[in-house]
Amino acid sequence: MSPAIPAAPRRSFFRRHWLLTTLAVVIGLPVLGLAAWSAIALSWSYSDGKRAGYVQKIARKGYVCKTWEGTLYTDIARGFRSDSFTFTVRSDSLARALESLSGERVSVYYEQHIGLPSSCFGETEYFVTRVERIPD
Repeated sequence: MSPAIPAAPRRSFFRRHWLLTTLAVVIGLPVLGLAAWSAIALSWSYSDGKRAGYVQKIARKGYVCKTWEGTLYTDIARGFRSDSFTFTVRSDSLARALESLSGERVSVYYEQHIGLPSSCFGETEYFVTRVERIPD
């Protein structure tokens, strides 16, 4: 009788599927990193505050990612415009409220989110969270 030839050791999963593993690492890790970065940047607010003025413009913009973008003209005295404040609105209902208050004096409450990886989240880093009409 001849001695039995031992079977070749089975290769590991990574050696058998090296191409699939490499693609998963090369494509998956950057996508996972970008998703984590986006989630952190959207949930963490660098600053927040309130601005008062007149809503000059509110429009839904974008080819692929539609966002609400607006401009608020701040004033130092009645009739004197001093500065403009551009902002992004994430909520459709809040954008509709801003549309209805266009041309009226309002206070907008905002949060600043810096470091967003794409303009799909908004063209500005200032996101309006609440609006109140200021009575004359």
